[in-house]
Amino acid sequence: MPLGRSRNNKRSSYTSYTSTITTIVFVVLCVLGVWLLTSNSLAPPQTTKRTAATNVNGNADFSSHSRLNKKDTPVYEDNPGELPDDAIKSDDHHHAENNNAADDSTSSHMNVGTGNSVEKQETTTTTPQETEGGGNDQKENNGEIPQVKESVDESEKQQTDHNENQVSEDSSITQNQQQNHEESVSKTSYSNEENQPKHSTDQDQQESSTEQGQQQPGQGQDNEANKDQENNPAEDQPRDEVSNSEDNHQMEQDTEASQEQKLNESDHSEEEDQSSKRTDQEQGTATGEDEVQKQEESKQKDATAQEGLRGSSTGDPQDPQSVIPNDDREKRIEEQQRQRQEDQQLDETTQQQASSAAKAKPQDDENSQQQQQQGGQSQSPAEDENFQQQQQQNGKTESQEKQSDSSFPGGDNIPKESKESKKSWATQAAQSENQKERRQSDSEGDGSIYGYSWQLCNVTAGPDYIPCLDNEKALRQLHSTRHFEHRERHCPEEGPTCLVPIPEGYKKPIEWPKSREKIWYHNVPHPKLADVKGHQNWVKVMGEFLTFPGGGTQFIHGALHYIDFLQTAVPNIKWGKHTRVILDVGCGVASFGGYLFERDVLTMSFAPKDEHEAQVQFALERGIPAISAVMGSMRLPFPSRVFDLVHCARCRVPWHAEGGRLLLELNRVLRPGGFFVWSATPVYQKLEEDVQIWKEMTSLTASMCWELVTIQKDTLNSIGAAIYRKPRSNKCYEEREQNSPPMCKSDDDPNAAWYVPLQACMHRIPTDESERGARWPVVWPRRLRTAPGWLNSSQMGIYGKPAPQDFVTDYEHWKRVVSSSYMSQLGISWSGVRNVMDMRAVYGGFAAALKDLQMWVMNVVNVDSPDTLPIIYERGLFGIYHDWCESFSTYPRTYDLLHADHLFSKLKKRCKLAPIMAEVDRIVRPGGKLIVRDESSAIGEVENLLKSLHWEVHLTFSKDQEGILSAQKGNWRPNTYANIS
Repeated sequence: MPLGRSRNNKRSSYTSYTSTITTIVFVVLCVLGVWLLTSNSLAPPQTTKRTAATNVNGNADFSSHSRLNKKDTPVYEDNPGELPDDAIKSDDHHHAENNNAADDSTSSHMNVGTGNSVEKQETTTTTPQETEGGGNDQKENNGEIPQVKESVDESEKQQTDHNENQVSEDSSITQNQQQNHEESVSKTSYSNEENQPKHSTDQDQQESSTEQGQQQPGQGQDNEANKDQENNPAEDQPRDEVSNSEDNHQMEQDTEASQEQKLNESDHSEEEDQSSKRTDQEQGTATGEDEVQKQEESKQKDATAQEGLRGSSTGDPQDPQSVIPNDDREKRIEEQQRQRQEDQQLDETTQQQASSAAKAKPQDDENSQQQQQQGGQSQSPAEDENFQQQQQQNGKTESQEKQSDSSFPGGDNIPKESKESKKSWATQAAQSENQKERRQSDSEGDGSIYGYSWQLCNVTAGPDYIPCLDNEKALRQLHSTRHFEHRERHCPEEGPTCLVPIPEGYKKPIEWPKSREKIWYHNVPHPKLADVKGHQNWVKVMGEFLTFPGGGTQFIHGALHYIDFLQTAVPNIKWGKHTRVILDVGCGVASFGGYLFERDVLTMSFAPKDEHEAQVQFALERGIPAISAVMGSMRLPFPSRVFDLVHCARCRVPWHAEGGRLLLELNRVLRPGGFFVWSATPVYQKLEEDVQIWKEMTSLTASMCWELVTIQKDTLNSIGAAIYRKPRSNKCYEEREQNSPPMCKSDDDPNAAWYVPLQACMHRIPTDESERGARWPVVWPRRLRTAPGWLNSSQMGIYGKPAPQDFVTDYEHWKRVVSSSYMSQLGISWSGVRNVMDMRAVYGGFAAALKDLQMWVMNVVNVDSPDTLPIIYERGLFGIYHDWCESFSTYPRTYDLLHADHLFSKLKKRCKLAPIMAEVDRIVRPGGKLIVRDESSAIGEVENLLKSLHWEVHLTFSKDQEGILSAQKGNWRPNTYANIS
């Protein structure tokens, strides 16, 4: 055995190969030599890739092995775990057989480093240990430790001998034996790869561990095989019968495995070299690293060698990577893990020191650099370089936080309004010169809100209480109700701080679109409307549900048929394209607007709180937008020229009375060129009253220059509809013989709508292209993302940019916030959200970002904010003017989500927050949500109030004096009642 002696003589110089550079050079030479030897392989191995690339690269190699193993032996896709003792013993016998046969045949690549039988290696071939340490150990069987770092000539000799023996000992293994061995080795190979320890960050320590692990298992296997052969001579014969065929097949597999393992080892050595350099730099041991490395390497090699020798006699044949006992292998793993933990702790200490120094350094850059240089004098060059990198990283991070839009979870920074922009925009409060004197109150009061005591509202309206519409004290003081003043808003001077009770038996609302057809009876327990309007298919009581067949007074057979009837009557209506935002007057239960969603039309429905009890509440419970309002003595809370179409189906409004004041109000809010659909008995019945009303309406609409487009009859529903069109120019106004109704004075602002009395006059049609209303908006949905053409670039936007650019910036901002933050990070299940309110909309960007979801958004523009509501309508959305120091005109428990962007910090300058939060609690359904983005101080006050209301606060986050809050309303109600004076 000259080759064995040569390898043994080399052992005395083993430690001379510890240098990293030498190892890399050797590996390259080995790869080259093996490639030369294996370049003439007769056939590619069929299953070698399954295990050829394991061990050296840790987890990455294990994943590769798993994929290939699944392909070849899917039965072992999952780790089978530790084998029982009897299975281990059984493998020992096969192992002895295989090693005896390997010794006789001098096959150099059959079973090195696997601890398993040759039959098992037939399909799994060699692991990195096999290709490195076992090529000639089968031939030696003399207990000598194999050497990995051989010369290329020795490798060639081994390969030559191996090839000759492989060819000479061809074939007699049976197919059944081959399958049994394949299954056995697949199981053990997969199991042990999961237990393979990760490599250490210290290069020399890892090299020692790798080399010893590769070499010693092969020799341990040989020794154990010899002992087994002596104890089991009878098993030599079966081994001889199967060795020839295995040798030939295994040779092909081992050659490719050896090549792949060498390549992996080379990559691994380079990675270990880089890792070792980084670790040495962090530890600051550059001057003495060679000595320390040699000492640690020597200790590691000695310990590993001893473990390998012990493994040769007690090795676990289940381990295909190394024939090392489980206990010894676990000790080695624990030692390596302990070493890694020490390295990690040292690395963390270094980073903490750098971080501490970064926090302690002055803000001034020059002083910071001086201090860093001084501190670096006491550190090693490596530590000083890391410290500087850490400082640069911290500086970049701070800069990015200031420049990027990532202050809030997953979203943008909250944009701030420009103070200069306020000079460019009028407010609704300023426009409404005739509005009543509003109460002004500051936010003085208790500093702590946690102890606030809430009580139930003790009012006649009970669970349906709307403070501004159920103000009994104000209603008793009215001098007249001729113009439906008792249906208008009369808010108490002080906002109520009581809570509205929840109806008994209240349940979570049914989700859209099922809610359009039915709702829970106990959520809105009012059967009167079903008794009065049930025959017209408004609403019916069906057990525990209130059902809505989709009918109405003018469309008993369903709203969809009626909608299509109107489209046929006037093709230019073009639902969902040309006509997008409409107003439905006297809406009833809002089935007309509810079914227009299928035509991509948004409907602002309204009706008074009158004897048709809870009709608007029915609509909102169904998931259809609606407000409580009346055509009375005041202008509607909408801008001028914003609705594409106005609809009235038996709305019970005397349009012709008092010079047409109410119809002139519709003229104010109707867009030039827009349609008015009047479906009422005067259009198609011949009763004396109806005939008289029709004559007066004909005269009034003609004097208003409205064009009667058509009168059509619906035979299915036995009704008729007259459709008018508002003029698009002032030509008709100028050609009238009589100035009746008169034109409004030039100082009468058509956009003033907050508590402004009605005027029986008409405003001129804008004709300049730069004026709003001169042109029809672009078709939906393009109008949603297009800045209005009349938005002047010379006008500063809300956030300080030119208005058109400000519009686009706001839209992009809210798309990012909604998609990256609101949809995933606020704990909100958006599938259950239908009715949404933006309590302080600017351009409507929040609502626009929700366009593709099954929900609608009521955009509220505050009367003391810049009047941007016309922009919201122009882009195909809708909204309303409001002052949040007062109650909103909606029923309790009607919204799923409220959104407030910089609202409360502004409101608390004018009114107390407690009544506002009581209003929020009134509007939101049990289980509903509130999202607040505001100043940190306002966030804190809102959070305290919400907690006192027993809301669940899901998220609070503050940074740079700005914050965000997400909360959810519960079912809690106090037990005591308060008196409302």
